[in-house]
Amino acid sequence: MAKQRKISIHFSISEFLFLIFFLFSSIMLAFSSKSFVLRFDEIGFSILTYVQDKIFFVKSKMNDVVLLVQETTQLRQDNEVLKERLKNYEYMQRNNSDIRKENERLRVLLDYSESLVQKNYPAEIIGRDTDSLYSYIIINKGSKHGIRKNLPVIAYQNGNTGIVGKVTSVGYATSQIMPVYNIHCSVSARIKNTRDIGIVVGSGNANSPLRMQYIKKRVLDELRHGDVVVSSGENDNYIKDIPIGTIDEIVVVDYDSSLDIKLTPAIDFSRLEDVIVIDLKELRNSPGD
Repeated sequence: MAKQRKISIHFSISEFLFLIFFLFSSIMLAFSSKSFVLRFDEIGFSILTYVQDKIFFVKSKMNDVVLLVQETTQLRQDNEVLKERLKNYEYMQRNNSDIRKENERLRVLLDYSESLVQKNYPAEIIGRDTDSLYSYIIINKGSKHGIRKNLPVIAYQNGNTGIVGKVTSVGYATSQIMPVYNIHCSVSARIKNTRDIGIVVGSGNANSPLRMQYIKKRVLDELRHGDVVVSSGENDNYIKDIPIGTIDEIVVVDYDSSLDIKLTPAIDFSRLEDVIVIDLKELRNSPGD
């Protein structure tokens, strides 16, 4: 025979006392009113209403949480969009600023170019050969623009004019310039203050001083730090009185009758962007221009 399962019901003392109190009250009420009706529908309705109210409260809070999460997500997305727009705006501002600076630089260059009586060709530097001994500059003008070999090159930088070098090689659309700091470059020069004439040569590096040679020791007492050295204009190599550099150091060598003068270049080649190629043999407003 299958064993019968015992069912046991356990009441706590408080539950038992509550049940006795409830039955006693009901009996007493029935005796006193002669009638006793237990309204289970009202009790059930109250319980149901209470449960529904709590469910509605929980549901409302859950909806609030969901809405908060959605709003937070949307705010993050909007924030990312705004950040991207800000980046684009800042990029456009930088571009506009760069364009304005470039336009201003080119306008100043063009104004200076038009002030020269000689025919000239403004050009942009597009490359550099930075070999320590044989340094060259490449510009974006060539034979199709009128550039020829051995034409002198100057620059207008920060309101000052200075010699850059000369054209040594010409292509169809580009040309090569040998700058004054190239060891093979030599420029007939004059100390502006004393009018003594010598030769300026390069040291092979744009960051190194130029050297002026063949200035006699007898003028040592007349020379000052910062004196300007300009092109002499002899041999039709360069326009006369264009700055080459300023005296930075004067070295006296016992066995040499000349001074060894070191010059700071008039042009800051590390920041040079544009140059002007000069045709000394043709005027800018000559017929056929």
